[in-house]
Amino acid sequence: QISWTPLLVLGYLFYLLLGAMVFQLLEKQAETHFRDQFQLEKLKFLQNYTCLDRQALEQFVQVLMEAWEKGVNPEGNSTNPSNWDFSNSFFFAGTVVTTIGYGNLSPSTVAGQIFCVFYALFGVPLNLAFLNQLGKALNAHLLTLERWVQKPGRAQVQSAIFLITGTLLFLVFPPLVFSYVEGWSYGEGFYFTFITLSTIGFGDYVVGTNPNKHYIPVYRSLTAIWIVFGLAWLALVFNVGADLMERYLQLKWHKSDLSLAEGDTTKLEDEPEQPRIHIPS
Repeated sequence: QISWTPLLVLGYLFYLLLGAMVFQLLEKQAETHFRDQFQLEKLKFLQNYTCLDRQALEQFVQVLMEAWEKGVNPEGNSTNPSNWDFSNSFFFAGTVVTTIGYGNLSPSTVAGQIFCVFYALFGVPLNLAFLNQLGKALNAHLLTLERWVQKPGRAQVQSAIFLITGTLLFLVFPPLVFSYVEGWSYGEGFYFTFITLSTIGFGDYVVGTNPNKHYIPVYRSLTAIWIVFGLAWLALVFNVGADLMERYLQLKWHKSDLSLAEGDTTKLEDEPEQPRIHIPS
């Protein structure tokens, strides 16, 4: 049997190329528009405040960028809540071990960076083991549901129950909460939910970072707990999807191999048998 791995590699590369072309088509023009608009706003600012020159403005923009990279929101004032109180630190620890890594907050001290390396070194395997056990618990719950459904097609029924329940708990209802608390639209909340639970974690939307809003102290901690259980559920969904895709590709590839083999057999049967030449030893 010919391996189907080269087909998977080609399909994977094609998928990446397709994504690159679509993202470029959708985002490049918007980026150019925002860049031109930002430059125009800087020119207007210099015209309104003639005591400043371009170099001073660029230095101030650099200060803003450095503050943002250090996790300090330029909006508001010094009374903004700390990014490193216990609730936010707990949330950050969760983003480290789950490899989400939003990028809006990171350790700025050498000691914090060194600790983060070793914390992730042991925390990521611990998180994977925990999610594995949590996934087994969810599978056991699915087996319990299967016992309740005693009729043909119960596997499809329990799979549908699992998908619908998880979709409601982790993908449909949470964006409603985030939209209410953060002031996002439902689409933005759903986008944040999926990007987070899939561990992509761009960092363009992060909960509990608006300095103009007052959050309850345990808001981000509760969000971190929701993330852990949502990761386990979505990981199972991804694993099932990957397994189905792999089986489908293998089935298609093996069917094509069998068709080729049957064609070769038919061709050999149709050809008249050639006389064999006996070579004496």
